[in-house]
Amino acid sequence: MKILFGIQGTGNGHISRARILAQYLNKQPVDVTYLFSGRDKAQLFDMEVFGNYWHRKGLTFTTKNGKIDYINTFRKNSFSQFIKETKSLPVNEFDLIITDYEPVTAWAGKCSNVPVIGIGHQYAFGQNTPLAGESFIAKWIMDYFAPAKTSFGLHWHPYNEYVLPPIIDTKLEKSKCKDHILVYLPFENQQQVTALLNKIPDKKFIQYSPELINDVQGNVRLRTTCHQAFKQDLTSTYAVICNSGFELISECIHLGLPVLTKPLQGQMEQHSNALALKQLNYATVIDEMNEQQLRQWLAQSINLKARPLPNVAKYIVEWIIDGNWQNRQQLSQLLWAEATSTTERF
Repeated sequence: MKILFGIQGTGNGHISRARILAQYLNKQPVDVTYLFSGRDKAQLFDMEVFGNYWHRKGLTFTTKNGKIDYINTFRKNSFSQFIKETKSLPVNEFDLIITDYEPVTAWAGKCSNVPVIGIGHQYAFGQNTPLAGESFIAKWIMDYFAPAKTSFGLHWHPYNEYVLPPIIDTKLEKSKCKDHILVYLPFENQQQVTALLNKIPDKKFIQYSPELINDVQGNVRLRTTCHQAFKQDLTSTYAVICNSGFELISECIHLGLPVLTKPLQGQMEQHSNALALKQLNYATVIDEMNEQQLRQWLAQSINLKARPLPNVAKYIVEWIIDGNWQNRQQLSQLLWAEATSTTERF
């Protein structure tokens, strides 16, 4: 079986999931081609597991100071190029298309007879899933950005029968706890973030962003984005400060780490994530990152129980290889039962 796997490159969550799925797909008797879009190829890193992957411009959004910049988003995206990329993609060479909210592969598959399976967090926003920051345009984009006839959504709770637990590296375990707080706010102004952290000199922070150069500024260690180093700092931290993306917070839930999170203003997905985190009591949510909010959170004594997640990637790959793609409910029931049983043991 030949598979084309499209991955959205905006942020790092989609790519992190794809790395885990690729580890299992690459062990199967299938031929997988990976395609990335939404980020310049030069900005992709730690891509060895994907082999000779394809790259397209695709579609993305831009941000400024923690908000979606709609004007620059419109300017940056070329819809005529997107149509050309979609039409020229040789999807008929493949037996199956998988998309993690990647629009070129999704639309190329929709316009052909090749089956498309969507696997990602965005496909969880159906009936019963908490929604916030919703507008007609935001909902339309969510539904039509990367359509898939068959899909599994990923979320922190079984909001409907086709939602699975998050895909994370289940080998992640807390190492010997160090005295730092991990900070990952890639959509914020990094100089402003560092200045804020410097106002609390009695705490040590490690701040990650693709924009940063490895350096030390007072009580803040600055780190450019590196997959392996980030995981090491994550498993040894005692708390995390981040935007309300899905993947990193899923890892924090798995490890039992306290999280202070600020949703990206103007993005329905992150506002909805923030609402779900509030309802589930999985994180502290704020609308503005300032010294008062930060000190208030740091003063709290937060003890969270680890909620170990099942190996969702392994099960999904087995389901894909099995070929019975309409039988989704059984897999969902199995994984949520396993998620519940592992949490009860801790």
